[in-house]
Amino acid sequence: MFGTTKAFSSFSVNDLDAATEFYGETLGLRVSVENDLLTLHLAGDRDIMVYPKPDHTPATYTTLNFPVDDIEAAVDELSGKGVRFERYDHLEPDDKGIFRSEGPLIAWFTDPAGNVLSVVQGMQ
Repeated sequence: MFGTTKAFSSFSVNDLDAATEFYGETLGLRVSVENDLLTLHLAGDRDIMVYPKPDHTPATYTTLNFPVDDIEAAVDELSGKGVRFERYDHLEPDDKGIFRSEGPLIAWFTDPAGNVLSVVQGMQ
């Protein structure tokens, strides 16, 4: 039934202006706003809709993963833009916040609304 449908993902934020600045300026994504909806235009023609929600509760899981070739460079660049990386009690990151245990290298951070995002190396 939906095999040929171009499905898309979406998530909420509590401040559309802050989200637009973060995704557009800090992360360098191409973004557009129309009808009070933010669209993240990702590579591969994979748009994601971000919508304002007054009673927004941040996702407690990773909403968006950004595959990178060099996680060290990505973490350094984001850190230079003021992004802080998450640390979880059950995982041990290195000094930069990169988790290097089993699986791909990954570093989690949040958007201004508290939604969890990641940069991940080894998942291209």
